[in-house]
Amino acid sequence: MLAGGDALAPSEAGSSSLTERIIAALRTVHDPEIPVNIYDLGLIYRIEPKQRGHVEIDMTLTAPGCPVAGEMVKMVQTAVIGVEGVGTVDVRLVFDPPWDKSRMSEDVQLELGLI
Repeated sequence: MLAGGDALAPSEAGSSSLTERIIAALRTVHDPEIPVNIYDLGLIYRIEPKQRGHVEIDMTLTAPGCPVAGEMVKMVQTAVIGVEGVGTVDVRLVFDPPWDKSRMSEDVQLELGLI
């Protein structure tokens, strides 16, 4: 499951372990304004491994006018392309549904003093 509670939809056999490795890589990418990784922050909406090592990722930002949007996309691409079994990565910025604090993992909410 994604941090926001959305189920992953693996498209081929064995993609769940690849997805786990991708999630581990995404946890190395941190939001520059909040000292939390983007996966546990709930910014990753979809991870879909495709055939021949292609991966599609839908992500959002904490605010649509984020000044580092392009940099965040590149950081995600760089992290995921380094995962064994990944050949190409398409990262798409989406803003529907809009991000809010409820998408954060419980651990992150606790760490930030929100619960």
